[in-house]
Order: sequence, then structure tokens, then C-alpha cells
Amino acid sequence: MIGGSLTGPAVALMFAQAGFSHVNLYEATPAGTTLGGGLISLEHSSLGILDQAGVDQDEYVHVPSETIWQTPVKDRVLGDPVRRVYPGRFTTWTQLHDALTRRVPNDLVTTGARLTGLTAHRGHPLLEFAEGFTVSADVVVFADGRASTGRRLLDPNRRLRYAGYVGHRGSLGFNPTAMVDFWRLEPCPGVQFNIAPIPGGADWTFYLNAGPGEYTRMFGAAPRQRLFAQPRHVGGTARAHVDGNAVWHLPEPFASAVHCTASRTAFPVMDIEPPTQMVWPVGDGFAVLLGDALAPVRAHTARGANNGFEQGDGLVTALCQHLRHDADLGNALSGWQRRYLPAAVAAVRLGPVIGGRLGLGVSPDADSANLVELTV
Repeated sequence: MIGGSLTGPAVALMFAQAGFSHVNLYEATPAGTTLGGGLISLEHSSLGILDQAGVDQDEYVHVPSETIWQTPVKDRVLGDPVRRVYPGRFTTWTQLHDALTRRVPNDLVTTGARLTGLTAHRGHPLLEFAEGFTVSADVVVFADGRASTGRRLLDPNRRLRYAGYVGHRGSLGFNPTAMVDFWRLEPCPGVQFNIAPIPGGADWTFYLNAGPGEYTRMFGAAPRQRLFAQPRHVGGTARAHVDGNAVWHLPEPFASAVHCTASRTAFPVMDIEPPTQMVWPVGDGFAVLLGDALAPVRAHTARGANNGFEQGDGLVTALCQHLRHDADLGNALSGWQRRYLPAAVAAVRLGPVIGGRLGLGVSPDADSANLVELTV
């Protein structure tokens, strides 16, 4: 397994519990590095997969709500909210990551291991790491996120492209409206504000259109070079941009909540061509891509973590047939790909459709300046 965010630890745990005796997880981030993330949604399918893996929902679901209030905003005044029912629960990246990594045995995990190459050696996939060691495997599972090294090695022609808007994120140490559900405020095309309760406060994401040059000015690097802007990257220009839009578009107390958020992050919303495969032969073995490593999706689809968990669960099921019943490995993986690839393709295509309805982003055909900047 390559990648220690959410899908990697979850699938490593599934493999270990299914009886696979030689499972190893490699994560590029050094041990002790502080990691974190914002609000995510898990559908019932993913919740069931985690239940079966022994991860108790009480550990990562703070408020057992299935409600999203979708609310128009005009002249900074809330309109009548429409209740939407989400088929799942809400959590945060940090809560879920902590719950998963507590369960993965320490002897399965190697941190600070940055993959640089994948070759075939004596019939087996051979992983090459920047730290000077190599590892032989039968099946390599890449769950290494949007900036996937695995995708660059296996499917290099599918490159990320900037969609023309940014998700600005922040966490508060208080709940500004004592909310117990997820709220989505939509002031106008090109602006969306999401906020929901988390332990000890609230988490918000403010989607705002921005050209690639504007993103670079705010965060010090082009979108594809900085796929996640950490707090140290969010300076005065970015803060002023977000605070100004909050004052212009959001009613109180939401505008004040944004303004008083000290630590902020951001991410450029990215698109990619839909995948055409999930499995690659490497010698007599195989390599596969999962979740965002295979097909990063826009957050509006609510399919990022869900895709990874569902694909991982299906992969473990397929490989169990090989392990326990001597099913042909290539055939088992081919069947897994036939089942899960269409859903991954559909999720990639859905993101721009949703963004277009909200006035968020730019069409790939119209933004020639964006394409030029990303290829520099």
C-alpha cells in the first residue's frame, strides 16, 4: 500500500483483517508530522465498510445528522432553507484518520518513505524509494491522493488541470449558531459557503472563483504545484480576499466567524480526464490505483473518500478469492475493475456539471490562459 491519508490505512486494515499476512503501508510524510483536514461526508456504504473493519462510528461521527440545509442568500439575508437528506453521516478528515491509524498495527506502517519508481524485477513489481531502499511485492496498491506518484508512473498522460475556483477552509473553536446540521449558503453564482459542527466548534469551506494567476498571488505557487495551501501559505492577500468576500456575501454571524478564524487552509479545485483503467500489469504482478489516486473528484460530488473505501473493499474481496480459492489474480483484478471503473468515471464527470450549476469555475475550453500557466 502506498499512501497514508484515509484510503490507505482503511484498505491496509481491511487486508490485515481478511487474513493477508504480508501487508505493508508506506507513507511519504515523516512520523510525527501534524496532519489535518476539513469536513467530509461518508455514505452508508462507506459507514458499513468501516463498521465491518471494526471502526466504531462513535469515534469519528460527532453529530449523527443526515440533514443539509440549502439556503439562498440575498443582500446578506438568509432566505428560506430547503432541507436535503444526505444518505450517510458527516465527519472530519482528522477524526477519521485518527480512528483508522489507531487500529493499523505499527509494524505494518513505514513513514517518511517517498516512492520514486516502480519497475519489474524477477517477475515482481519492485518499489524504489528516495531513502535508498527497495521493496518487492505481488500487488501494489496506490492510494496516494490527488498528487499521486502512482498515477504519474502508471498513467502519466492524465494530468490535473485547475477548475478555476478555490475551497478556502477554516475551523472555529466555537459554534456560531449552535447548529446541529450541515448548512450550505448560496449567495450568488460563483460563491458557496458550507459550515457544519465539529467537536468543539465548527468547520467551514468558502468556495470562490479565482484565476490561476490570482491563486498564485494568494498562495505563492500555481494550483498544480500547490494542491493544498497549508496555514503557513495563507498570508495577508488570501485572508483579505476571503474576509472581503465574507463581508460582501455572508450574513452575520457567518461573516464574523470567517473573519475571526485564525488558522486557515485552502485547496484549488482540480479536474482530470476520466480513467480508462484501474489495473496495470508489472512483470507477473500488478499495480492498481484507488480513490483520488485513480480519479480525483470535486468536493461537491461527495465521492472522494466514498470512492476510495468502496473500491478498496471490492479489491479486498477480489483478492480474497485469489488467496483462499486460487482464483486467477489477473482475472480477479479485471473483474474488480469492470465493477468499479464506471462509478469512478461518472464521479469525475459529475463534478464540472455541479460546478457549472453553481457558477463555480471555468470551462476547460474557455480558459486557455489557465492551460498555459499549468504547463509552465
